[in-house]
Amino acid sequence: MSRLVCVSNRITLPRKTAAPGGLAVGVLAAMREKGGLWFGWSGDLNADPAPQPEVVTRERIDYATIDLTQTQYDRYYRGFCNTTLWPLFHYLTDRFRYDHEWHAGYRDVNRWFAERLVPLLRPDDRLWIHDYHLIPLARELRSLGVTQRIGLFLHIPFPHIEVLRLLPPYEDLIRNLTHYDLVGFQTAADERSFHAGLGGVFPQGAPPVKTGSFPIGIDVDGVIAEAGGAMRTEPVKRMIAGLIGRRLMIGVDRLDYSKGLVERFTAYQRFLERHAARRGRLIYLQIAPLSRDDIQAYVTIREALEQATGRTNGRFADTDWTPLRYLNKNFPHGTLMGFMRAAQVGIVTPLRDGMNLVAKEFVAAQDPADPGALILSSLAGAARELEGAVIVNPYDLRGVAQAFETALAMPLAERQERHTAMLAALRGNDLKAWYTNFLAALG
Repeated sequence: MSRLVCVSNRITLPRKTAAPGGLAVGVLAAMREKGGLWFGWSGDLNADPAPQPEVVTRERIDYATIDLTQTQYDRYYRGFCNTTLWPLFHYLTDRFRYDHEWHAGYRDVNRWFAERLVPLLRPDDRLWIHDYHLIPLARELRSLGVTQRIGLFLHIPFPHIEVLRLLPPYEDLIRNLTHYDLVGFQTAADERSFHAGLGGVFPQGAPPVKTGSFPIGIDVDGVIAEAGGAMRTEPVKRMIAGLIGRRLMIGVDRLDYSKGLVERFTAYQRFLERHAARRGRLIYLQIAPLSRDDIQAYVTIREALEQATGRTNGRFADTDWTPLRYLNKNFPHGTLMGFMRAAQVGIVTPLRDGMNLVAKEFVAAQDPADPGALILSSLAGAARELEGAVIVNPYDLRGVAQAFETALAMPLAERQERHTAMLAALRGNDLKAWYTNFLAALG
Protein backbone atom coordinates (compact mmCIF):
# COMPACT_ATOMS: atom_id res chain seq x y z
CA MET A 1 0.00 0.00 0.00
CA SER A 2 1.31 3.43 -0.93
CA ARG A 3 2.27 5.87 1.80
CA LEU A 4 0.39 9.15 2.15
CA VAL A 5 2.64 12.21 2.22
CA CYS A 6 0.90 15.45 3.19
CA VAL A 7 2.61 18.82 2.78
CA SER A 8 1.30 22.05 4.30
CA ASN A 9 2.83 25.42 4.98
CA ARG A 10 2.69 25.03 8.74
CA ILE A 11 2.72 22.01 11.01
CA THR A 12 1.63 22.21 14.62
CA LEU A 13 1.90 19.04 16.65
CA PRO A 14 -1.47 17.97 18.13
CA ARG A 15 -2.45 19.84 21.30
CA LYS A 16 -5.56 20.58 23.28
CA THR A 17 -5.08 24.22 24.16
CA ALA A 18 -6.85 25.75 21.17
CA ALA A 19 -9.26 25.02 18.38
CA PRO A 20 -7.30 24.08 15.21
CA GLY A 21 -8.25 25.35 11.79
CA GLY A 22 -9.92 23.38 9.03
CA LEU A 23 -6.72 22.49 7.22
CA ALA A 24 -5.06 21.05 10.32
CA VAL A 25 -8.20 19.13 11.33
CA GLY A 26 -8.64 17.67 7.85
CA VAL A 27 -5.04 16.63 7.35
CA LEU A 28 -4.74 15.19 10.84
CA ALA A 29 -7.88 13.08 10.39
CA ALA A 30 -6.58 11.61 7.15
CA MET A 31 -3.14 10.98 8.59
CA ARG A 32 -4.47 9.32 11.73
CA GLU A 33 -6.44 6.86 9.65
CA LYS A 34 -3.80 6.13 7.04
CA GLY A 35 -0.48 6.97 8.70
CA GLY A 36 2.36 8.48 6.71
CA LEU A 37 4.53 11.59 6.51
CA TRP A 38 3.43 15.17 7.21
CA PHE A 39 5.96 17.73 6.01
CA GLY A 40 6.05 21.52 6.46
CA TRP A 41 7.35 24.61 8.19
CA SER A 42 7.86 24.31 11.95
CA GLY A 43 6.68 27.86 12.61
CA ASP A 44 10.18 28.76 13.86
CA LEU A 45 12.64 31.26 12.40
CA ASN A 46 16.33 30.47 12.31
CA ALA A 47 19.25 32.45 10.93
CA ASP A 48 20.91 29.18 9.92
CA PRO A 49 18.26 26.48 9.37
CA ALA A 50 19.33 22.85 9.57
CA PRO A 51 19.84 21.29 6.12
CA GLN A 52 17.63 18.33 6.99
CA PRO A 53 14.11 18.29 8.46
CA GLU A 54 13.56 17.39 12.07
CA VAL A 55 11.37 14.26 12.26
CA VAL A 56 9.12 13.39 15.21
CA THR A 57 6.87 10.31 15.17
CA ARG A 58 3.51 10.21 16.95
CA GLU A 59 0.65 7.76 16.42
CA ARG A 60 1.83 6.38 13.03
CA ILE A 61 2.53 9.90 11.73
CA ASP A 62 6.03 11.14 10.95
CA TYR A 63 6.06 14.93 11.38
CA ALA A 64 8.96 16.39 9.36
CA THR A 65 9.54 20.09 9.96
CA ILE A 66 11.93 22.71 8.63
CA ASP A 67 12.70 26.24 9.80
CA LEU A 68 12.66 29.43 7.73
CA THR A 69 14.93 32.44 7.84
CA GLN A 70 13.54 35.86 8.68
CA THR A 71 13.96 36.95 5.06
CA GLN A 72 12.15 33.87 3.77
CA TYR A 73 9.32 34.48 6.22
CA ASP A 74 9.01 38.16 5.32
CA ARG A 75 8.95 37.63 1.55
CA TYR A 76 7.15 34.29 1.27
CA TYR A 77 4.71 34.27 4.18
CA ARG A 78 4.06 37.87 5.26
CA GLY A 79 4.52 39.21 1.76
CA PHE A 80 3.33 37.07 -1.11
CA CYS A 81 1.09 34.62 0.76
CA ASN A 82 -0.67 37.01 3.14
CA THR A 83 -0.47 40.39 1.42
CA THR A 84 -0.77 39.27 -2.21
CA LEU A 85 -2.53 35.91 -2.61
CA TRP A 86 -4.80 35.92 0.44
CA PRO A 87 -6.68 39.17 -0.32
CA LEU A 88 -6.70 38.51 -4.07
CA PHE A 89 -8.14 35.01 -3.75
CA HIS A 90 -10.80 36.39 -1.38
CA TYR A 91 -11.76 39.12 -3.89
CA LEU A 92 -10.60 41.83 -1.46
CA THR A 93 -8.70 43.72 -4.11
CA ASP A 94 -8.41 46.92 -2.07
CA ARG A 95 -6.05 45.05 0.28
CA PHE A 96 -4.04 43.42 -2.51
CA ARG A 97 -0.36 44.39 -2.80
CA TYR A 98 2.34 42.98 -5.06
CA ASP A 99 6.13 43.10 -4.88
CA HIS A 100 8.60 41.33 -7.18
CA GLU A 101 10.81 40.39 -4.24
CA TRP A 102 7.83 38.75 -2.50
CA HIS A 103 7.14 36.67 -5.59
CA ALA A 104 10.78 35.65 -5.83
CA GLY A 105 10.68 34.67 -2.15
CA TYR A 106 7.54 32.61 -2.77
CA ARG A 107 9.25 30.65 -5.54
CA ASP A 108 12.44 30.24 -3.50
CA VAL A 109 10.67 28.83 -0.44
CA ASN A 110 8.72 26.37 -2.56
CA ARG A 111 12.06 25.25 -4.00
CA TRP A 112 13.39 25.07 -0.42
CA PHE A 113 10.47 22.81 0.52
CA ALA A 114 10.97 20.57 -2.51
CA GLU A 115 14.71 20.09 -2.00
CA ARG A 116 14.18 18.99 1.62
CA LEU A 117 11.19 16.80 0.90
CA VAL A 118 12.68 14.76 -1.96
CA PRO A 119 15.17 12.77 0.19
CA LEU A 120 12.28 11.62 2.39
CA LEU A 121 10.15 10.23 -0.46
CA ARG A 122 9.57 6.62 -1.41
CA PRO A 123 8.82 5.37 -4.94
CA ASP A 124 5.18 4.48 -4.21
CA ASP A 125 4.26 7.59 -2.19
CA ARG A 126 1.16 9.66 -2.95
CA LEU A 127 1.67 13.35 -2.29
CA TRP A 128 -1.15 15.59 -1.09
CA ILE A 129 -0.21 19.29 -1.09
CA HIS A 130 -2.36 21.80 0.78
CA ASP A 131 -3.33 25.35 -0.03
CA TYR A 132 -2.17 28.51 -1.72
CA HIS A 133 1.21 28.71 0.01
CA LEU A 134 2.50 25.77 -2.03
CA ILE A 135 1.00 26.16 -5.51
CA PRO A 136 4.46 25.96 -7.22
CA LEU A 137 5.54 22.89 -5.23
CA ALA A 138 4.56 20.24 -7.80
CA ARG A 139 6.50 22.06 -10.51
CA GLU A 140 9.57 22.20 -8.26
CA LEU A 141 9.25 18.53 -7.33
CA ARG A 142 8.90 17.51 -10.98
CA SER A 143 12.07 19.45 -11.83
CA LEU A 144 13.88 17.33 -9.21
CA GLY A 145 12.72 14.08 -10.78
CA VAL A 146 9.63 13.28 -8.69
CA THR A 147 7.22 11.14 -10.72
CA GLN A 148 4.80 10.08 -7.97
CA ARG A 149 1.19 11.22 -8.11
CA ILE A 150 0.75 14.70 -6.66
CA GLY A 151 -2.54 16.35 -5.73
CA LEU A 152 -3.30 19.85 -4.46
CA PHE A 153 -6.31 20.90 -2.42
CA LEU A 154 -7.05 24.62 -2.26
CA HIS A 155 -8.77 25.47 1.02
CA ILE A 156 -9.56 29.07 0.04
CA PRO A 157 -11.59 30.38 -2.92
CA PHE A 158 -10.12 30.47 -6.41
CA PRO A 159 -10.79 33.84 -8.05
CA HIS A 160 -12.23 34.38 -11.48
CA ILE A 161 -9.69 35.12 -14.21
CA GLU A 162 -10.64 38.81 -14.38
CA VAL A 163 -9.67 39.18 -10.71
CA LEU A 164 -6.63 36.94 -11.06
CA ARG A 165 -5.26 39.17 -13.84
CA LEU A 166 -4.44 41.77 -11.17
CA LEU A 167 -1.52 39.50 -10.23
CA PRO A 168 1.38 40.28 -12.60
CA PRO A 169 2.63 36.64 -12.68
CA TYR A 170 -0.88 35.15 -12.86
CA GLU A 171 0.01 33.10 -15.94
CA ASP A 172 2.90 31.50 -14.05
CA LEU A 173 0.56 30.64 -11.18
CA ILE A 174 -1.87 28.91 -13.56
CA ARG A 175 0.97 27.01 -15.25
CA ASN A 176 2.19 25.82 -11.84
CA LEU A 177 -1.18 24.18 -11.24
CA THR A 178 -0.93 22.11 -14.42
CA HIS A 179 1.93 20.09 -12.89
CA TYR A 180 -0.48 18.42 -10.45
CA ASP A 181 -2.26 15.17 -11.23
CA LEU A 182 -5.33 16.46 -9.38
CA VAL A 183 -6.37 19.94 -8.24
CA GLY A 184 -9.25 20.00 -5.77
CA PHE A 185 -11.49 22.92 -4.83
CA GLN A 186 -14.08 23.61 -2.14
CA THR A 187 -16.90 24.36 -4.60
CA ALA A 188 -17.87 23.81 -8.21
CA ALA A 189 -17.78 27.61 -8.67
CA ASP A 190 -14.09 27.66 -7.68
CA GLU A 191 -13.41 24.80 -10.08
CA ARG A 192 -15.10 26.71 -12.91
CA SER A 193 -13.00 29.79 -12.11
CA PHE A 194 -9.85 27.70 -12.45
CA HIS A 195 -10.90 26.38 -15.83
CA ALA A 196 -11.64 29.93 -16.96
CA GLY A 197 -8.07 30.75 -15.95
CA LEU A 198 -6.75 27.77 -17.91
CA GLY A 199 -8.61 28.94 -20.97
CA GLY A 200 -7.15 32.42 -20.63
CA VAL A 201 -3.57 31.20 -20.35
CA PHE A 202 -3.79 28.32 -22.84
CA PRO A 203 -6.17 29.51 -25.59
CA GLN A 204 -5.02 26.66 -27.86
CA GLY A 205 -5.72 24.02 -25.23
CA ALA A 206 -4.38 23.51 -21.73
CA PRO A 207 -2.23 20.57 -20.58
CA PRO A 208 -4.42 17.82 -19.09
CA VAL A 209 -5.04 18.33 -15.36
CA LYS A 210 -7.76 16.54 -13.45
CA THR A 211 -9.94 18.72 -11.24
CA GLY A 212 -12.85 18.25 -8.86
CA SER A 213 -14.81 19.91 -6.09
CA PHE A 214 -14.37 18.30 -2.67
CA PRO A 215 -16.13 20.39 0.00
CA ILE A 216 -14.45 19.79 3.33
CA GLY A 217 -16.69 18.51 6.12
CA ILE A 218 -16.53 17.91 9.85
CA ASP A 219 -16.61 14.95 12.21
CA VAL A 220 -20.33 15.28 12.90
CA ASP A 221 -20.61 12.73 15.69
CA GLY A 222 -17.43 14.05 17.27
CA VAL A 223 -18.83 17.59 17.43
CA ILE A 224 -22.15 16.34 18.80
CA ALA A 225 -20.35 14.44 21.57
CA GLU A 226 -18.05 17.37 22.37
CA ALA A 227 -20.92 19.85 22.54
CA GLY A 228 -23.02 17.64 24.79
CA GLY A 229 -20.14 16.90 27.11
CA ALA A 230 -19.05 20.52 27.31
CA MET A 231 -22.40 21.58 28.76
CA ARG A 232 -21.32 19.94 32.02
CA THR A 233 -17.98 21.75 32.20
CA GLU A 234 -17.26 24.76 34.36
CA PRO A 235 -16.38 27.24 31.54
CA VAL A 236 -19.68 26.61 29.76
CA LYS A 237 -21.72 26.62 32.97
CA ARG A 238 -20.14 29.94 33.97
CA MET A 239 -20.87 31.42 30.56
CA ILE A 240 -24.53 30.33 30.75
CA ALA A 241 -24.85 31.66 34.29
CA GLY A 242 -23.47 35.00 33.11
CA LEU A 243 -26.28 35.33 30.58
CA ILE A 244 -28.78 35.72 33.45
CA GLY A 245 -31.51 34.19 31.33
CA ARG A 246 -30.76 36.28 28.25
CA ARG A 247 -30.60 34.74 24.77
CA LEU A 248 -27.17 34.23 23.24
CA MET A 249 -25.96 35.01 19.74
CA ILE A 250 -22.44 33.77 18.99
CA GLY A 251 -19.73 34.28 16.40
CA VAL A 252 -16.45 32.31 16.36
CA ASP A 253 -13.91 33.50 13.83
CA ARG A 254 -10.21 33.87 13.33
CA LEU A 255 -9.30 37.57 13.62
CA ASP A 256 -9.10 38.24 9.89
CA TYR A 257 -10.46 41.01 7.68
CA SER A 258 -12.03 38.44 5.33
CA LYS A 259 -14.42 37.32 8.09
CA GLY A 260 -16.56 40.47 7.86
CA LEU A 261 -16.37 41.24 11.58
CA VAL A 262 -16.36 45.02 11.28
CA GLU A 263 -19.40 44.84 9.02
CA ARG A 264 -21.08 42.39 11.42
CA PHE A 265 -20.54 44.64 14.43
CA THR A 266 -21.99 47.57 12.51
CA ALA A 267 -25.02 45.49 11.52
CA TYR A 268 -25.54 44.52 15.16
CA GLN A 269 -25.53 48.17 16.19
CA ARG A 270 -28.16 48.88 13.53
CA PHE A 271 -30.20 45.94 14.80
CA LEU A 272 -30.20 47.38 18.32
CA GLU A 273 -31.20 50.79 16.94
CA ARG A 274 -34.23 49.38 15.13
CA HIS A 275 -35.36 46.72 17.61
CA ALA A 276 -35.51 48.46 20.95
CA ALA A 277 -37.59 45.62 22.43
CA ARG A 278 -34.58 43.28 22.07
CA ARG A 279 -32.31 45.48 24.16
CA GLY A 280 -31.42 43.94 27.48
CA ARG A 281 -32.77 40.55 26.40
CA LEU A 282 -29.83 39.12 24.46
CA ILE A 283 -26.05 39.10 24.35
CA TYR A 284 -23.82 38.83 21.31
CA LEU A 285 -20.60 36.94 22.13
CA GLN A 286 -17.86 37.26 19.52
CA ILE A 287 -14.78 35.09 19.95
CA ALA A 288 -11.96 36.11 17.61
CA PRO A 289 -8.51 34.68 18.46
CA LEU A 290 -5.53 36.70 17.29
CA SER A 291 -4.31 35.89 13.79
CA ARG A 292 -1.14 36.99 12.00
CA ASP A 293 -0.61 39.78 14.52
CA ASP A 294 2.72 40.75 12.95
CA ILE A 295 0.97 41.88 9.76
CA GLN A 296 -0.29 45.47 9.85
CA ALA A 297 -3.67 44.73 8.24
CA TYR A 298 -4.53 42.42 11.11
CA VAL A 299 -3.40 44.90 13.73
CA THR A 300 -5.66 47.46 12.09
CA ILE A 301 -8.74 45.25 12.14
CA ARG A 302 -8.18 44.42 15.81
CA GLU A 303 -8.17 48.13 16.61
CA ALA A 304 -11.29 48.70 14.49
CA LEU A 305 -13.18 45.95 16.31
CA GLU A 306 -12.17 47.26 19.72
CA GLN A 307 -13.45 50.70 18.72
CA ALA A 308 -16.71 49.26 17.35
CA THR A 309 -17.23 47.28 20.56
CA GLY A 310 -16.73 50.42 22.60
CA ARG A 311 -19.21 52.38 20.48
CA THR A 312 -21.91 49.72 20.73
CA ASN A 313 -21.52 49.12 24.45
CA GLY A 314 -21.10 52.81 25.20
CA ARG A 315 -24.34 53.61 23.43
CA PHE A 316 -26.57 50.72 24.49
CA ALA A 317 -25.16 49.10 27.65
CA ASP A 318 -26.96 49.44 30.95
CA THR A 319 -25.90 48.87 34.53
CA ASP A 320 -26.81 45.18 34.27
CA TRP A 321 -26.35 44.53 30.54
CA THR A 322 -23.45 44.53 28.10
CA PRO A 323 -24.83 43.90 24.60
CA LEU A 324 -21.53 42.90 22.94
CA ARG A 325 -18.83 40.72 24.46
CA TYR A 326 -15.71 40.59 22.29
CA LEU A 327 -12.94 38.15 23.28
CA ASN A 328 -9.47 37.93 21.68
CA LYS A 329 -8.54 34.55 23.12
CA ASN A 330 -8.33 30.89 22.27
CA PHE A 331 -10.56 28.25 23.81
CA PRO A 332 -10.31 24.45 23.61
CA HIS A 333 -12.41 23.08 20.78
CA GLY A 334 -14.78 21.28 23.12
CA THR A 335 -15.46 24.47 25.06
CA LEU A 336 -16.31 26.32 21.85
CA MET A 337 -18.73 23.57 20.89
CA GLY A 338 -20.41 23.97 24.28
CA PHE A 339 -20.72 27.73 23.78
CA MET A 340 -22.32 27.07 20.40
CA ARG A 341 -24.79 24.56 21.83
CA ALA A 342 -25.87 27.15 24.39
CA ALA A 343 -26.50 29.78 21.70
CA GLN A 344 -29.84 30.52 20.07
CA VAL A 345 -28.23 32.14 17.02
CA GLY A 346 -24.95 31.44 15.23
CA ILE A 347 -23.47 34.23 13.09
CA VAL A 348 -21.12 33.33 10.22
CA THR A 349 -20.84 36.23 7.78
CA PRO A 350 -17.45 36.25 6.01
CA LEU A 351 -16.94 38.59 3.07
CA ARG A 352 -15.64 35.55 1.21
CA ASP A 353 -14.68 32.08 2.45
CA GLY A 354 -13.59 28.85 0.81
CA MET A 355 -15.86 26.81 3.09
CA ASN A 356 -16.13 27.87 6.76
CA LEU A 357 -16.31 24.93 9.11
CA VAL A 358 -17.60 27.03 12.01
CA ALA A 359 -20.98 27.15 10.26
CA LYS A 360 -21.04 23.36 10.04
CA GLU A 361 -19.89 22.97 13.64
CA PHE A 362 -22.64 25.28 14.87
CA VAL A 363 -25.28 23.11 13.21
CA ALA A 364 -23.84 19.87 14.59
CA ALA A 365 -23.45 21.34 18.08
CA GLN A 366 -27.14 22.21 18.45
CA ASP A 367 -29.71 20.40 20.56
CA PRO A 368 -32.09 18.83 17.98
CA ALA A 369 -35.02 19.34 20.36
CA ASP A 370 -34.43 23.09 20.49
CA PRO A 371 -31.86 24.05 17.86
CA GLY A 372 -30.52 27.52 17.28
CA ALA A 373 -30.78 29.34 13.95
CA LEU A 374 -27.73 29.90 11.73
CA ILE A 375 -27.08 33.18 9.89
CA LEU A 376 -24.71 32.43 7.01
CA SER A 377 -22.99 34.51 4.34
CA SER A 378 -23.93 33.67 0.76
CA LEU A 379 -20.23 34.17 -0.07
CA ALA A 380 -19.06 31.24 2.10
CA GLY A 381 -18.67 27.85 0.46
CA ALA A 382 -20.79 26.33 3.24
CA ALA A 383 -23.84 28.19 1.89
CA ARG A 384 -23.96 25.70 -1.01
CA GLU A 385 -24.70 22.91 1.47
CA LEU A 386 -26.46 24.60 4.39
CA GLU A 387 -29.57 25.86 2.63
CA GLY A 388 -31.49 25.79 5.91
CA ALA A 389 -29.51 28.74 7.20
CA VAL A 390 -30.71 32.34 7.04
CA ILE A 391 -28.61 33.35 4.03
CA VAL A 392 -27.34 36.95 3.86
CA ASN A 393 -25.11 39.14 1.75
CA PRO A 394 -22.45 40.26 4.28
CA TYR A 395 -22.09 43.62 2.52
CA ASP A 396 -25.81 44.36 3.03
CA LEU A 397 -25.67 45.63 6.61
CA ARG A 398 -29.39 46.35 6.71
CA GLY A 399 -30.07 42.81 5.52
CA VAL A 400 -27.75 41.31 8.15
CA ALA A 401 -29.45 43.40 10.85
CA GLN A 402 -32.83 42.09 9.71
CA ALA A 403 -31.45 38.52 9.72
CA PHE A 404 -30.72 38.88 13.46
CA GLU A 405 -34.40 39.55 14.04
CA THR A 406 -35.48 36.76 11.65
CA ALA A 407 -33.30 34.25 13.49
CA LEU A 408 -34.39 35.36 16.97
CA ALA A 409 -38.08 35.28 16.02
CA MET A 410 -37.96 31.93 14.20
CA PRO A 411 -40.55 29.44 15.58
CA LEU A 412 -39.38 26.16 17.08
CA ALA A 413 -40.94 24.00 14.35
CA GLU A 414 -39.14 25.95 11.63
CA ARG A 415 -35.83 25.78 13.48
CA GLN A 416 -36.21 22.03 13.87
CA GLU A 417 -37.03 21.57 10.19
CA ARG A 418 -34.06 23.65 9.06
CA HIS A 419 -31.72 21.91 11.50
CA THR A 420 -32.78 18.43 10.38
CA ALA A 421 -32.09 19.29 6.74
CA MET A 422 -28.71 20.85 7.45
CA LEU A 423 -27.58 17.99 9.72
CA ALA A 424 -28.47 15.51 6.97
CA ALA A 425 -26.31 17.51 4.55
CA LEU A 426 -23.40 17.40 7.01
CA ARG A 427 -23.69 13.64 7.45
CA GLY A 428 -23.82 13.14 3.70
CA ASN A 429 -20.51 14.91 3.25
CA ASP A 430 -18.52 14.62 6.45
CA LEU A 431 -14.79 14.92 7.06
CA LYS A 432 -14.03 11.30 6.17
CA ALA A 433 -15.94 11.62 2.90
CA TRP A 434 -13.82 14.66 2.03
CA TYR A 435 -10.41 13.03 2.28
CA THR A 436 -11.62 9.65 1.06
CA ASN A 437 -13.10 11.17 -2.10
CA PHE A 438 -10.04 13.30 -2.78
CA LEU A 439 -7.56 10.45 -2.36
CA ALA A 440 -9.71 8.12 -4.46
CA ALA A 441 -9.71 10.71 -7.25
CA LEU A 442 -5.93 11.14 -6.93
CA GLY A 443 -5.51 7.38 -7.41
